Amino acid sequence: MWYLMLDVDVCGVRLKNPVIAASGTFGFGEEYNQIFDVSRLGGIATKGLTLNVKEGNDGQRIYETRGGILNSVGLQNPGIEKFIGEELPKIRKLNTVIIANLGGETVDEYIKGAERLNDTDVDIIELNISCPNVKSGGMAFGIKSKDAYFVVSRVRKVCKKPLIVKLSPNAEDIVDMAIKCAEAGADGISLVNTFKAMAVDIKKRRPIFDNITAGLSGPCIKPIALRMVYEVAGAVDIPVIGIGGITCAEDAIEFIMAGASCIEVGTANFTKPNICLNIIDGMEDFMNKENIKSIEEIKGIIRRK
Repeated sequence: MWYLMLDVDVCGVRLKNPVIAASGTFGFGEEYNQIFDVSRLGGIATKGLTLNVKEGNDGQRIYETRGGILNSVGLQNPGIEKFIGEELPKIRKLNTVIIANLGGETVDEYIKGAERLNDTDVDIIELNISCPNVKSGGMAFGIKSKDAYFVVSRVRKVCKKPLIVKLSPNAEDIVDMAIKCAEAGADGISLVNTFKAMAVDIKKRRPIFDNITAGLSGPCIKPIALRMVYEVAGAVDIPVIGIGGITCAEDAIEFIMAGASCIEVGTANFTKPNICLNIIDGMEDFMNKENIKSIEEIKGIIRRK
């Protein structure tokens, strides 16, 4: 189904609507397609992919907290080769835009991963720079702007696909980070990834997670994510994808009005598997009632007031 008033252009790729299922919350889409027609989505961001197979973290991986969840999954995935050979042919049949989320622990892994994805029919690559840089003591590439610039510029040299860079809210300066990624050749920016957080088991007197800290997502982060999207969208001239605690059409529209070209829905998929459809329908209903003809009419409108 194509929504004429909702279709958007992101990095030269046309989406039927601005609602994308976020990486790490939607697998490769096949399971959700058993519940609802996934082709109605604007796009799917795949489970985070790495050059080689990753088994993920030991111990507890998901923990509910008020207003959200903490996760310490550890990028468990089948590796790029198995994704290309087994998952991609199935996901392409879902008839929506495919965004391959690419992670890595070294710059070389990012480069080789992008080179392999070049030869596929994925539509966009979303570079996850929240991954640990093993050559910098495990500090993520997305903390310091100079590290982000380096990895993005190196990947840009080999990447033939539209390249979106997914930013961590834990960056030292997320606006400067976005600017440096744009200067390095990013076609778009998506934000935010999860916030570094933790939880304690008071009966066992120890942290819930083996890694001590985990990533916080869900409705509790939305106001902060919205502020960051607003700041970044005002600082760069490339498309921005808003992510963080979106659970309804009103949330999605807030991100669009703050400057996002489209949005990704993550944690909410766990509470209601077909929630993306509610958001799409709700956005269409709002636009009809407000006599809004296209997303462009309201994108970044709060800055224009």
